[in-house]
Parts: sequence; C-alpha cells; structure tokens
Amino acid sequence: MKKMLIAYFSWSNGNTEGIARMLKAQTGSDLVRIETAVPYSGSYDEVVEQGKAEVERGFQPQIKPAPVDVQAYDIIAVGTPTWWYTMAPAVLSFLRQQDWRGKTVVPFQTHAGWPGHVIQDIRAACEGAAFGPAMEVKFDSDGGSRMETPVQEIGDWIIQVKNLLKS
Repeated sequence: MKKMLIAYFSWSNGNTEGIARMLKAQTGSDLVRIETAVPYSGSYDEVVEQGKAEVERGFQPQIKPAPVDVQAYDIIAVGTPTWWYTMAPAVLSFLRQQDWRGKTVVPFQTHAGWPGHVIQDIRAACEGAAFGPAMEVKFDSDGGSRMETPVQEIGDWIIQVKNLLKS
C-alpha cells in the first residue's frame, strides 16, 4: 500500500481544513497544515487585499518547515482555498520547495463559486509529478462555511483516492 500525505492551507473559515480532515478520516493518511512563517493578520478584508496583492505579483511567502519528510510519501494530496482564481501563495511556496519526480499529486480546492484555474496552476507547479483525481468543493458565496458541493461527490472522490493508495 502506498503512503499518502495530505498537505493543506486554510485561513478564514477552515473550509479547506475540513475537506483535508474528511480525506484523512477515510484514508488514515498523515496530515500537515501549511503555515506561513509570519501569520496573516488583520481583518478579513485586509487579508483579502493582502492576498490579492500577493497573487498579482506571484509572491511566495516563507513557510514553516513541514514536520515530516515530504519525500517519504508516494502520494501528496494538496489542498488550498481559491485566492484570486489561483492557489493561496503559501501553497505555491510549498509546491515550489518539493521535488515532484516519482510522486502522485492529488489536488483539491475550496471556493465560493469562482474556482478559477487552481487545479491547472497546481499541475503546472508540480513538474515531474503524476496526478490523481482532482476535487473542487464549493461553499456558499457569502464567505461562509456552508458547503454546496454534495457530500456524495466528495465521498466518490475519496473512494478514487483510496484506490490510488492500493495501486
């Protein structure tokens, strides 16, 4: 059986963390939160503006070292909220720090109705990787934590990921 790490970034409502924890509960995989060295602070609107500016200039914030050796895993599930149509800058930092050759990446994202090009951007940042099934999870557009994607769709995706672990 292959070994999987679930690495995710989650900031405001914990939506991405919730999906990561669902995946962990069903697969028994290790879970790591991607954290910036300097935490985001300020009001929601201030962080949204900071995130927009970071995305626009391709900024890659310094992140805390992962408490595990990412290279020890066969499959890495990578979760991110959608920030201005792409992944959160901290996730880009994480992806750029890894050697993806021989790894399988399972991208997943959370969004509020504007999925953007997150999955394509993760694929582009993971040069040399193979890819497992991707998942886009929609939450309410009011910035809340009410999931709109049917739980069954997430369950079906998790079954696909579990099958990857067996192959």
